[in-house]
Amino acid sequence: AEPPWHVETSWPLFLGSFKQHACWTYHASDKDMSYTEAEAWCTQHFTHLVAIQNQEENKHLNEAFPANKNHYWIGIRKKNNEWVWTGTNKPLTEEAKNWARGEPNNRRTNEDCVEIYIKRARDAGKWNDEACSKRKAALCYTVVPCDQLDEPSHGTLECRHPVRDFSFNSSCHVRCSEGYAPTGLEPVTCTASGNWSAPIPVCEAVKCPVPQKPANGSLNCSHPVGHFAWNSSCNFACQEGFLLKGSDKLQCRAAGEWDGREPECEGNAPSPSPFLLTQSSLFFTWPPLCNMPKFTRDVVCSSGEV
Repeated sequence: AEPPWHVETSWPLFLGSFKQHACWTYHASDKDMSYTEAEAWCTQHFTHLVAIQNQEENKHLNEAFPANKNHYWIGIRKKNNEWVWTGTNKPLTEEAKNWARGEPNNRRTNEDCVEIYIKRARDAGKWNDEACSKRKAALCYTVVPCDQLDEPSHGTLECRHPVRDFSFNSSCHVRCSEGYAPTGLEPVTCTASGNWSAPIPVCEAVKCPVPQKPANGSLNCSHPVGHFAWNSSCNFACQEGFLLKGSDKLQCRAAGEWDGREPECEGNAPSPSPFLLTQSSLFFTWPPLCNMPKFTRDVVCSSGEV
């Protein structure tokens, strides 16, 4: 539930580098707190202390919120002598800087946090470095969320979250396991509407071309993953009287190619011999394969004769 000291405004912010409109929602407390308390309050109820992207956003915040005599904390803090955005730990860019005249001056030597002057008579919308223990209102923002994406079967999900996990401008792409390929190569992006730019791709088994049964031969295949897909194997054999030229087994590789060329069956089956030898008797038929008694002679060989 939202806290009772809640003020909010929504503003379509144009982020030039992304070239799309994003609906950020800003929130301010009506109680003052230290910088550490303000960070925790924003994280608990919203996203972070506001991360101001450019001068246009500074102007909007100054117009949208009421003046506070102690001013407002924003999401910039000095770390290792460098000003960074607290939500992302990224350095403050020159384009986003909006310091008041003569600031930051570190006048009290420990001014490591930043406030923004809202509707102040002088330097309205500008920033000042201040001691983090001072008490001021928290100025927070909420980023549009998208549904969290699940890891695909036979693959992993690799995402970039510039603001918050699975929120506006998050982008994800699928990396598939060996033998599988994504159904789409383009990353999906969380849009300002809170929807992903496209359905997340899935990982499908890589397929090899369907092999052909050799002429005068046979083909027998097994498919542990999918029909003629990665790791499928095929065994080739030839009919009697023909010789197999090539490997008798092919396997589908992860790249979608067989690990060799399809074999062929070569040669012609020889005609049956007219000479039929059974034990010690030689039977001669004429014409061949015409087993008619009147054309059959029974020749019995003696021992040692051919």
